[in-house]
Amino acid sequence: MNPNDIKKAVREAYAKVVVKKTSCCGPDESVCSTQSVQIKSKCMGYTEEELKSVPEGANLGLGCGNPVTIASLKEGQTVVDLGSGGGLDCFLAASKVGDKGKVIGVDMTPEMIDKARRTAEKGGYKNVEFRLGEIEHLPVPDNHVDVVISNCVINLAADKEHVLKEIYRIMKPGGRIAISDLALIKELPPKIRNSIEAYTGCIGGAILLEEYKKAVRGAGFKGIKFTVKTAEDIADADREQMPDELKSLENYVVSVYITAGKIE
Repeated sequence: MNPNDIKKAVREAYAKVVVKKTSCCGPDESVCSTQSVQIKSKCMGYTEEELKSVPEGANLGLGCGNPVTIASLKEGQTVVDLGSGGGLDCFLAASKVGDKGKVIGVDMTPEMIDKARRTAEKGGYKNVEFRLGEIEHLPVPDNHVDVVISNCVINLAADKEHVLKEIYRIMKPGGRIAISDLALIKELPPKIRNSIEAYTGCIGGAILLEEYKKAVRGAGFKGIKFTVKTAEDIADADREQMPDELKSLENYVVSVYITAGKIE
């Protein structure tokens, strides 16, 4: 598939999550009900306390894990969240880095950025900023960031190695990544691999675990750790909206936590 076509489809799919309150995999609004979103988020690793601590509207039920739990954030740090969406992980990170810290959410979907900015303003967050931009071309200076987090977003990029090199560029020496994402344990069938619906649903763009590890190493990171989280909790609330061939995802896809550092 053409990278520009992929990017356009992804942007449109996630704009609909905001505008039409769909899921990223289908039009059923019940998938995005408050109860369904809360249940799905708990399955991904968020606690009841965390979900209650963020502003209303920040949690859109997207993602495949909770990267803040593996980020070991400290007061005063600068954090960037790739594909920040409604801002859930940004607001959780903001409480950990404190007033002297800074959290920058980057998302390529204008509707997501607008929503997150309104939520931040309403919640009185002074240490959170949302920037419109692509993760392949991050609107962040070199050697600027202590920690980069991301939740099920890098798999949506056509050139993952370039994204990882961009992350490395903006990171201070001694900085680290804390990423939750999807990866493959075996190749997807061509029909799924070539499906734009599977791509926007975070499946079609996933790469093999070994390829992902190679891309992280190739970007320059050290101390790399991949932890396979689960093989069956992938977007359970969305499966009913998928074609039949996408419903046995545990045969192909795993959710992983990735940590690594920039050591120079």
